[in-house]
Amino acid sequence: MKSEKFGMMLERFLRYIKTERRYSNLTVSAYKRDLEQFGAYLINIYELKDITKATTEMARSFIVYLKKELGEENRSINRKMSALRSFYKFCLREEVIEISPMQGIKSLKQPKELAKFVPEHDMEKVSFEGDGDFKVLRDELLFEVLYQTGMRQAELRGLKDNDVDPITMQLKVRGKRNKERIIPISKPLLEMIDGYKKVRDEQFPARENVTLIVDDKGKEMSPTFVYRVVHRILEGVTTLEQKSPHVLRHTFATHMLNEGADIRAIQKILGHSSLSSTQIYTHNTIEQLKEIYQTAHPLGDE
Repeated sequence: MKSEKFGMMLERFLRYIKTERRYSNLTVSAYKRDLEQFGAYLINIYELKDITKATTEMARSFIVYLKKELGEENRSINRKMSALRSFYKFCLREEVIEISPMQGIKSLKQPKELAKFVPEHDMEKVSFEGDGDFKVLRDELLFEVLYQTGMRQAELRGLKDNDVDPITMQLKVRGKRNKERIIPISKPLLEMIDGYKKVRDEQFPARENVTLIVDDKGKEMSPTFVYRVVHRILEGVTTLEQKSPHVLRHTFATHMLNEGADIRAIQKILGHSSLSSTQIYTHNTIEQLKEIYQTAHPLGDE
């Protein structure tokens, strides 16, 4: 059982990252679970109920426990370490502790994974049948907005009618931590939005929300709803194992890079705070160049 002091500090920390740092609800929940897991570990192994009294040795042993005993992946462990670092940084700020037990502990190495994306020739297979049908128009718009803008599914669900500017042909998107950014859109996509809105308003004339893209009942879409629509569409055109909305974000960035777009421009469109986050897509481009070389050069396959 955690101490009253830990419980109070945990609630203050969670409130801080949610209101001041504007972390998403998913991140807040994940940090809460991670910290409570560390707290339970301290009680079971060290009989220590106050997490603010933890030492660096205890933190290191927790990492070993996650790796050796539970068999967790380095990526998962690093996320938990990030939660602990943030918590103890907050404790330092509040002058609850003098030294963070995470001081000197480095993140575990993670294998670099190529971002999964759908090749252009597969994306060309995507088609929608059912002229004028609301669900067909909605699914097509949902899919095309994700692919043509690279926005996150949470950003898509948060789009409102007035976020579309037909004069400047751009979308206003609210990203992580409520940061706003502008994404340019094409004339065909703008026309698709207009056509969809007319049918949507006829289908749901009395709807209460102002969300641009709605579900089958005219209400705000859930993450699961968006996933199902994208998964069903990609199921018909690609053998890629992962068929999520995020794959369309990867696909957008990779296709842009392959066509010669500046990586910093892609960074701005995607809303990445760090260029390193965008650079993962350059690996896909390099792999494509290797394939072209091996296919085209006389000695490429030797």
